[in-house]
Amino acid sequence: QVQVVESGGGLVQPGGSLRLSCAASGSIRSINTMGWFRQAPGKQRDLVATITTYGSTNYADSVKGRFTVSRDNAKNTVYLQMDSLKPEDTGVYLCNVNGWSAEVRPFDSWGQGTQVTVSS
Repeated sequence: QVQVVESGGGLVQPGGSLRLSCAASGSIRSINTMGWFRQAPGKQRDLVATITTYGSTNYADSVKGRFTVSRDNAKNTVYLQMDSLKPEDTGVYLCNVNGWSAEVRPFDSWGQGTQVTVSS
């Protein structure tokens, strides 16, 4: 079983910055893609950014140039640096990790999410 835990959310003023972290642990053989998704109240879950094992990244158009996703493969951890935050960035940020377990079975795991609120 693979556990995924996010941290780093909070309340920030417009124009401010936050850094989210997400660590995967448990029965892991290898990790493929790690990513961040955002869910605002009453809205669907949307992709924010993803990063592959080799560092290829993908961003939602709304965050390009403001957010940076990175990962530490040795620590099974992914980060999301969020700068120039806007009120519309508010939501629960969820981490997704997929790969292969130690039992050589595919896994696709989600964290519980961390709240980000951008407000003055």
